[in-house]
Amino acid sequence: MISTIKSSANYKWWVFGAIAIGTFLSVVDHGSVLVALPSIERHFGSDLPSVQWIVLGYALAISVLILPMGRLGDIIGRKQVYVGGMVIFVVAAGLAGASPNLGSLIAFKVFQGVGSAMVQSAGIAMVISAFPGTERGKALGTHLSVVGAGAIAGPVIGGLLVSIFDWRSVFFANVPVGVFTIAVSMLVLPLDKPEPPAEGEPRQRFDWGGAVLSGLALLGFLLVVGNGDRLGWTSAIVLSGLAASVLAMASFIWWELLSPSPMLDMRLFKRKLVALGVAAGWFSFLGSSAARFMMPFYLQRVLEFSPRDVGLLLIAPALCLVVVGPFSGRLSDRFGWRGLTVGGLTLSAAAWFIMAGTLTESSPVLLIVILLMFQSTGTALFNTPNNSSILSAVDRSQYGVVSALTQLVRNSANVTSIAIATTVVVATMGARGVEPSLDAVSPAVAGAFVAGLRWAFLMMGGLLLVGIAISVVRGERPKPASPARPVSVVAEPASAESASD
Repeated sequence: MISTIKSSANYKWWVFGAIAIGTFLSVVDHGSVLVALPSIERHFGSDLPSVQWIVLGYALAISVLILPMGRLGDIIGRKQVYVGGMVIFVVAAGLAGASPNLGSLIAFKVFQGVGSAMVQSAGIAMVISAFPGTERGKALGTHLSVVGAGAIAGPVIGGLLVSIFDWRSVFFANVPVGVFTIAVSMLVLPLDKPEPPAEGEPRQRFDWGGAVLSGLALLGFLLVVGNGDRLGWTSAIVLSGLAASVLAMASFIWWELLSPSPMLDMRLFKRKLVALGVAAGWFSFLGSSAARFMMPFYLQRVLEFSPRDVGLLLIAPALCLVVVGPFSGRLSDRFGWRGLTVGGLTLSAAAWFIMAGTLTESSPVLLIVILLMFQSTGTALFNTPNNSSILSAVDRSQYGVVSALTQLVRNSANVTSIAIATTVVVATMGARGVEPSLDAVSPAVAGAFVAGLRWAFLMMGGLLLVGIAISVVRGERPKPASPARPVSVVAEPASAESASD
């Protein structure tokens, strides 16, 4: 039966389905854990800042390791990395559920982040490798819909598990689904061992130096950005951490340029589709992510909706990702990227500028949900075509590390966006004589908080305008190279656009 599946015309969808189960599981796990945090806090008699390290440690592990794991999959085979990551994810979930104290729970979630980094980096690369270049947008868009569906289901499933059982069930529930995913993946996914190097070419080796330097740079940057508002952006520890991060990043670039087998080939950034696509993606998330963090504060502490009602209100914007993602991917396959990327960012920026101009202490919740839906639609229109354009400019043998790069861009921009927006909001609150802290948000200080939100939305809209400008100048799918100008880095005919600079 398995041989029949692998020889069928629909085998690419079998590969997609196997990866989709793992993707859905990891996204649901994240949402479920967020819902369970208050119960965990009460169980261990801890405080929220300490309990939040369950989520922060997991996110840091993914961000630091996703790029090296993407490269590892390119070298030894993505199936091995994906299945190995799922095994770590499942084992860590079981250990987290059995944790006797908060410290061990945080440690096991960090361990689970290692597995999640392996799953995320190898999963997307395997999906797009299973589809022809002319259907790359379709594959990425449909994958985005799985992520959106998981984002909707996560809090709902987590709430049900916590209310019926307890917080440990959120972790234990991953085990049977994860074991099933591992079994399906072992049977269905192709064994994609890389081809041996051609005569005269050096053997590809894992770049340990690049992995360590990139990890140090990212860890330092994320810790500095995530704690800058609390510690003070001009404090000695923040400035020292920032300097160390910059030094580590400079060392990483220097190392990669000299390495015969670099983790991330820096020469890729000479190509316009890669360099400007990464930049546009970073500004897209930089100008969007903070809203998903800030709006629950507004809905719960200003408009005084319950957490359950807030979750229900945010389902509609998440559904926009599910519906529009595949649609934008198919359109980009047929008509190119620039119109969709520019149009998507324009729609998102318009939503934020309208929000900045109309938000009050008593804004109609329907207007807010509609604007959030517009912004999510804009994100879906932009994200899939932009990632498709980046991947079109690289060889299939680099799909793992480059797809990991696109996810790293998202993760780092998410953290930075929240940090900048938080700084803008609390600074505005402080200027109006209110305690400069999100913990102080309540109906009594709603005016100061909303004023800060308006400035934050103006800032995010401005950042999206930068992304629009980058998307305009990066151009559209270029013409294939002429025979007189050979393309040395492209293995698939559908990716001839990588010759453009």
